[in-house]
Amino acid sequence: MSRTIKVLLAEDQSMVREALAALLGLEPDIEVVAQVARGDEVLAAARTHDVDVALLDIEMPGMTGMEAAAGLRKEFPALKLVVLTTFGRPGYLRSAMESGADAFLVKDAPAAQLAAAVRKVLAGERVIDPTLAAAALAEGANPLTDREREILRAAADGSTNAELATVLHLSQGTVRNYLSTAIQKLAVRNRAEAVRIAREKGWL
Repeated sequence: MSRTIKVLLAEDQSMVREALAALLGLEPDIEVVAQVARGDEVLAAARTHDVDVALLDIEMPGMTGMEAAAGLRKEFPALKLVVLTTFGRPGYLRSAMESGADAFLVKDAPAAQLAAAVRKVLAGERVIDPTLAAAALAEGANPLTDREREILRAAADGSTNAELATVLHLSQGTVRNYLSTAIQKLAVRNRAEAVRIAREKGWL
């Protein structure tokens, strides 16, 4: 008889988390031993529970799934990481893989597919939603630098250049230059469109 695969589930929406836990619990060889609703609770849960696989939602309060994945990969290199997302954005796939994820799936995938992914990553395989993989290849790499992404994220709330400069400890001219470069790279007219496009592609 094969041993039980112990799973840590991190998902901020309680209904989705409970549904995923219930579906995985129907599998004879999988047990959800820990559940958290925040990204910044993931590491503590992994330290407390002996888990084989962590299922991480991308967008959570406290810390993103990608940040949690990077932390887990550093502290628990043998732990397998499966990233789940509601949004099939190609940029998310690249970020997840860079964070050390072993699998990347959309949440509306069939339950059997998720269970199969858990088994496959434990066997050393990498599992990627094929539609997302194709889209990521077609989309190409994120053209934005880390600093451009940081400034666009900060600009998303409508802050002025002066406010951004204060928050980011940069000169207004530097902020303006980074925003201008990002706008040019994304071939849009203004910062609002740049933020929207970058978010849609999963580049922020």
